[in-house]
Amino acid sequence: MEISFSGKNVLVTGASRGIGRSIALGFADCGANVSICARGPEALRKTEGELKSKGHKVHAATCDLANAAAVTQYVKDAAAALGGIDVLVNNASGFGGRDDEEGWRVSVDVDLMASVRASHAALPFLERAGGSIIHISSIAGLRSSVRFPPYGAVKAALIQYTRNQAARFAAKKIRVNCIVPGWIMTQRQIDLWLTPEAEENLMQAQCIKRKLYPDDVARLVMFLASDDSSGCTNQSYVIDGGRN
Repeated sequence: MEISFSGKNVLVTGASRGIGRSIALGFADCGANVSICARGPEALRKTEGELKSKGHKVHAATCDLANAAAVTQYVKDAAAALGGIDVLVNNASGFGGRDDEEGWRVSVDVDLMASVRASHAALPFLERAGGSIIHISSIAGLRSSVRFPPYGAVKAALIQYTRNQAARFAAKKIRVNCIVPGWIMTQRQIDLWLTPEAEENLMQAQCIKRKLYPDDVARLVMFLASDDSSGCTNQSYVIDGGRN
């Protein structure tokens, strides 16, 4: 089974590094025109250059995804640059950890409301295309999260929002799904948490006994955005190596 997105237009938020970067590059490898956004310009321009090397249309913009007007403008500019929107991937996270006003604010504004606002702005284009929305949540949204109360609660809300959107948009021929990653080996995760003890505990907890990387998530995203998954909507897919 070979997935092609030739001629398709894909938006990925929070895509300058980590999982978002792998998703964007995966779509470009499959022939898609890709737009990405992120807050930091340096990593964004580096990923933009990688995308341009694939030979398809590329749009990249710095964007504060906590800003409602900025999110709407980014989506409109991306649609104009690419020629429409077939797939929207809401990947950005503010990583709000502390159980205080700032932790909750950044989690709600970036992880949840940026996804809501991007979906609203992209809806007219997705409706014309019969497109797909994919949200990136977290396993923290399905389990208790002692260290990151705001992050876990908001990621749970994103899973529920997926269900609501899927039901609402089905008549518009728009499919909506959610991906729920566990521990993925992004550089951020490695730098912050991957001690030898943590790695051993992770391997013991997994059924498949191997590390998961951003490309693993990207492949699942592309399947769910493709016609090969035309019967899949209103679902949240855990990718955590079968962790017990």
